[in-house]
Amino acid sequence: MKASEVRKRYIDFFVERGHRQIPAAPLVLPDDPTTLFTSSGMQPLVPYLMGEPYPAGKRLVDSQPSIRTVDIDEVGDNRHLTFFEMLGNWSLGDYFKKEQLAWIFEFFTKELSLPAERLWVSVFEGNNQVPKDQESVEVWEKLGIPEKRICYYGVEKNWWSRSGTPVQMPVGEIGGPDSEVFFEFTQVKHDSRYGKTCHPNCDCGRFLEIGNSVFMQYKKVGDNKLEELPNKNVDFGGGLERITAVVNNTPDVFATDLFKPVIKSLEELFKVNYGDSEENDRSLRIIADHLRAAYMLIANDVLSSNKTQGYVLRRLIRRSVLHVRLLTKSDRLGLPVVEFGSFGIPIRLKDTNGVGSIIQEEAGKFVKALGRGMKKLEEAVSKKEKITGDFVFDLYQTDGFPLEISLEVLERHGREFTEEDKKLFEEDFEKHKETSRTTSAGVFKGGLADHSAEVIKLHTATHLLLASLRKVLGEHVVQKGQNITRERARFDFPNPEKLTDEQIKKVEGMVNEVIKKDLPVNFKVMVKEEAEKTGAIHAFGEKYADTVKVYYVGENFDTAFSKEFCGGPHVSSTGKIGGVRIKKVETIGVNLRRMYVVLDG
Repeated sequence: MKASEVRKRYIDFFVERGHRQIPAAPLVLPDDPTTLFTSSGMQPLVPYLMGEPYPAGKRLVDSQPSIRTVDIDEVGDNRHLTFFEMLGNWSLGDYFKKEQLAWIFEFFTKELSLPAERLWVSVFEGNNQVPKDQESVEVWEKLGIPEKRICYYGVEKNWWSRSGTPVQMPVGEIGGPDSEVFFEFTQVKHDSRYGKTCHPNCDCGRFLEIGNSVFMQYKKVGDNKLEELPNKNVDFGGGLERITAVVNNTPDVFATDLFKPVIKSLEELFKVNYGDSEENDRSLRIIADHLRAAYMLIANDVLSSNKTQGYVLRRLIRRSVLHVRLLTKSDRLGLPVVEFGSFGIPIRLKDTNGVGSIIQEEAGKFVKALGRGMKKLEEAVSKKEKITGDFVFDLYQTDGFPLEISLEVLERHGREFTEEDKKLFEEDFEKHKETSRTTSAGVFKGGLADHSAEVIKLHTATHLLLASLRKVLGEHVVQKGQNITRERARFDFPNPEKLTDEQIKKVEGMVNEVIKKDLPVNFKVMVKEEAEKTGAIHAFGEKYADTVKVYYVGENFDTAFSKEFCGGPHVSSTGKIGGVRIKKVETIGVNLRRMYVVLDG
């Protein structure tokens, strides 16, 4: 069965059960600057999982292209991917565990004809805040999953949020316990290197996770404190590539129709056979995965750089170049041209030739640096020199040789750092990462530190601030960047002249007057072109989805004090802000001003 049929069967299955198919979100979300990429289907739906009504209803289904950077270093085995499609269905306060688990079991066993005896499930074992998920256990047992194929795990395995475990979740983040479904490849023998006994979360390859039903019930409200959301939600995700592999009874996602044509072209180009060598297989998988992800990023207008999304793209291309070199032992080769259509992704690209050219250009820039760095590394290895953190970091500084690639090459040569060297390397690497983080922090437009009460108040206040600035200074004022923490909001805007004390006082007074009136804060979901005609403020040149949310302050949309494209979150009425004070206004460039605002009430 091809991936396209699996995708269609999944969508149709849930549409028949009252779900509305929703369009996929872009890989880079314009309204969520707190993250680099869309990494799951639930990410664009966070406001609705937190209680906002969704225009299309309470039952939703889609297939969401996603990128997870945390999996980059895992790519090379038979199941991890950087770019993937996530099949998803949601209940926004409608059905819950009994319906969800029964439906997903029916989809796997009836619609896809997977043998039920090869399905295992896991559930949350419980902790001091959230009880053991006995309800899911009872549902699974009624469906025919025996006790011996039901496994219990803690927060590391059976808790899901975008940030990880409850301890890792920032204030305002939502999450909940989950129940995962695994397929057992009985033809795969357990590898004792991964533990004495095999179990669903074992990494030996015998088991593959194919679906995860998250019961999105909780919101973090303080240190180690969770509270229940207004609605009990279901958030299901299942990787299309993995499900396709399972349907075809192969533990290798790269053996599906999504990757077969690409792998075949790489075999012919590099004169190697997939399946003959573990090292070569790893390189072929990395090249195929990374090129697929790179095509998708460039198609979403991401270009190579040393920051944020661009750095991820650059890292994918460079790592691909490395593995071409490891396969061919040649310093002269860049990256192969791959026909994008062979990846089986149902997205039309404007210019696939242009995308390929961008990849070739970036790869070409790195070939020389790779040759220099590889020569130094291989000489050091052949002479059995001690490889220290200083040595590896010097390669990065003098030759532009990425740190992560140095590690990968050394590991391939069987070299290991001593604990003293590891510590030194990690310290140098962290310095580099911290510099990158500091640099990129100023790039995010509208960056919210978290979803705490203070941040949400200040975020709403910036809407009032922008509207007030436009009324006092003129409609040339637009948002050029903002960063909001619990302590303050930083707001950048153009203005040819330095603000006078009188203007600052007038803007502050206007904002506080609206706060004092306790006006409602609401939103409309509109077609982008229609929203633009209403006069709602938006960033010109910014990429928005076909439908957008317009937040407005006031009783009536047409006469609202403020109308602005935004993804939220916001307070329900201005009175909840309490009051604000403009702390400082400074010049940060030609005709560019920066205003600092704090809560004052």
